[in-house]
Amino acid sequence: MERSFPRIGYVYVPTSNISASIEWYTTYLNFKLMNKFEDRGSYVAVLHHPHKHAIALLLVETDQPDRLAINRNGKPFPIMAINCSNIEQTHQLWKEQQLDVDELHILGNGEAKYFYFRDNEGNLLEAAWSIWDTDDEWKF
Repeated sequence: MERSFPRIGYVYVPTSNISASIEWYTTYLNFKLMNKFEDRGSYVAVLHHPHKHAIALLLVETDQPDRLAINRNGKPFPIMAINCSNIEQTHQLWKEQQLDVDELHILGNGEAKYFYFRDNEGNLLEAAWSIWDTDDEWKF
């Protein structure tokens, strides 16, 4: 049987300042700007992560003040999780740089670790690491 949907294509993240968001995602999350273009009255930026099989991130410029938000049992929940192989070091560095990061959480007997953080526009994201993470090749 043919697979009509072989993988997730990309994730949309809203921003009211596309240039500042491109700078933030390329600086702190190692994304690379692939393209920026106008579409339906505002800009869209296509960013790729260096892992070969990572999905693309599309920053979508909007004049709406609302951010993408998920609530889980009445509490904010991240819109996207990004694997972080050196999670403890990254967490400490970002705290020292005074980025908007929560505490580092350890699950089970250390099999998984995560912390929440906010991008420059206030979107809640998650840095995640676990013993079950798979290795991937680098595309750039």
